[in-house]
Amino acid sequence: QVQLVESGGGLVQAGGSLGLSCAASGRVFSTNLMGWYRQAPGKQRELVAAVTSGGDTNYADSVKGRFTITRTNAKNTVYLQMNSLKPEDTAVYYCNLYQRPYNYWGQGTQVTVSS
Repeated sequence: QVQLVESGGGLVQAGGSLGLSCAASGRVFSTNLMGWYRQAPGKQRELVAAVTSGGDTNYADSVKGRFTITRTNAKNTVYLQMNSLKPEDTAVYYCNLYQRPYNYWGQGTQVTVSS
């Protein structure tokens, strides 16, 4: 079993920055994929960014150039630095860890961007 504990998030004005972090504990495999998803009210959960244990990254088109995902394998922690935030970035952000065949989710943290 794996536990994901998120921190960060909050309220920020448009154009501002926020950082999220997520620490995994428990039975974490050396090879895995960690990432962030978000879900806005009335919308489906969508991928924001992900990073493999080897450092390969993937971003949603809507956040490319504004968000940066990094990870520290020794700490099983993933970070999301969000810059130039827009009101449409407002959502609950969920940390995700996938290690075949298991998929784990954090509890979610609210990010609100005011215009």
